[in-house]
Amino acid sequence: MPSTTGIALIKAFEQCRLQAYLPTPDDVPTIGWGSTRDSDGTRIRIGQVWTQAHADAVFNDQLLALAREVGRAVAGAPTSQPQFDALVSFAYNLGATALARSTLLALHRAGDFTGAAAQFARWNRQGKVVLAGLSRRRAAEAALYRTAA
Repeated sequence: MPSTTGIALIKAFEQCRLQAYLPTPDDVPTIGWGSTRDSDGTRIRIGQVWTQAHADAVFNDQLLALAREVGRAVAGAPTSQPQFDALVSFAYNLGATALARSTLLALHRAGDFTGAAAQFARWNRQGKVVLAGLSRRRAAEAALYRTAA
């Protein structure tokens, strides 16, 4: 499970919103702590409203499931808590499939932590457009990842 530091990183970038919105014009409807699906798996719709308790419960459930997926993805490679936290934040934003197919994960599993940390910066675009918010998030994830000694 991510540490309180990892959870705080995710929440700092996701920011809880209790009414569904589009993060960018080309995005999908999002609510709560960055959720695109409700607890039953249905897609979020514009106009949907959640309570804080529901947003927190969905976040906790999604985070737990994602942490298990990231744990499987690192496949027993030595992984410090800060590295795990950074990988979970990355996967929370982009999905476990993106992490599983990434050079970032391949380098991490190979023990090339410097190379893996450098890979975060490559994931700062929506389509071909660099987004400042994604650049800041990836820099924060890389910094957390690098705190592993």
